[in-house]
Amino acid sequence: MSLDAKLDRVVARAEELSAILAGTDARPARDFARLSKEYADLTPVVDGIGELRKAREELESLRALIDDPQGEADMRALAEAEYREVKEKIPGLEDRLKVLLLPKDEADERNAILEVRAGTGGEEAALFAADLFRMYQRYAEVRGWTFEVMNVNETGIGGYKEAIASVSGRDVFARLKFESGVHRVQRVPTTESGGRIHTSAATVAVLPEPEDVEIRIEQKDLRVDRYRASGPGGQSVNTTDSAVRLTHLPTGIVVICQDEKSQHKNKAKAMKVLKARLYEEERSRREAEISATRRSQVGTGDRSERIRTYNFPQGRVTDHRINLTLHKLERIMDGELDELIEALAAEDEASRLAELP
Repeated sequence: MSLDAKLDRVVARAEELSAILAGTDARPARDFARLSKEYADLTPVVDGIGELRKAREELESLRALIDDPQGEADMRALAEAEYREVKEKIPGLEDRLKVLLLPKDEADERNAILEVRAGTGGEEAALFAADLFRMYQRYAEVRGWTFEVMNVNETGIGGYKEAIASVSGRDVFARLKFESGVHRVQRVPTTESGGRIHTSAATVAVLPEPEDVEIRIEQKDLRVDRYRASGPGGQSVNTTDSAVRLTHLPTGIVVICQDEKSQHKNKAKAMKVLKARLYEEERSRREAEISATRRSQVGTGDRSERIRTYNFPQGRVTDHRINLTLHKLERIMDGELDELIEALAAEDEASRLAELP
């Protein structure tokens, strides 16, 4: 389908939505909200189409002035200068529209479940996992997001074997989704007396949070185990059977939550994580069916893929997917992730544009 045909369809759909939303027919609130959002998403596209078509019409008018043998020389000269200016502007307007027309990831506006786990490297890997978790917590503060710790499995000296958080706010998944994968660290561990640089790793998973209506879990498919919490957590955390382990029998997915003193709260948090993992499995399956061959230049999001290296002796961070190195490691670890994330988003956008027919 040509670009112009796509633009015609967008304009027609926007007009259809405008008529529906202005009508008096009774619709369920959910339908009205969905249609309103679709119309709001189409509005900047329609505005861009109007700007492009106005520029094209202007170009035709100027061409007519230039080609008019009866026209004055001065007027033709002015028209030629303006013609060149408008003509140079049109490719940019077309490119902007192509970006606006790119298929959107339906999960981009979702909140997210963030999971960080220690990988290879023993205690140093656990310490690095804790550093990454705090980095994302600070980034959430910078963005004005809500960062709710769901569960933390600590080691004895402040490391995290596993840490899970719920992150909510505007465009959370759209920005954090590029963080899924293996993060590698190169530094001298505090436990190393010889001053040797060690390499260890932590795994990050970012899962879009589903709406309750999207994921239904049958009770017969769920095993709930309750037991006494272990590890740091205050005076009373180990005195009651407050920890909860959920096992989803059809998939074998296990979620443990022991961060709260209340069994009810731990079960609610564990259920939230379980639903996110089930939603991500279904989402990944559907994406694989739709495009089995597509592989973005910024990586597949595979958690086994090494995506970034944090080199402490040299104070640098390198993202291997886009060959970007920034010599501002301390600031990045303090939550200044926007430069990295925006570069990844731009590369993803460019690669998807390149795939357009």
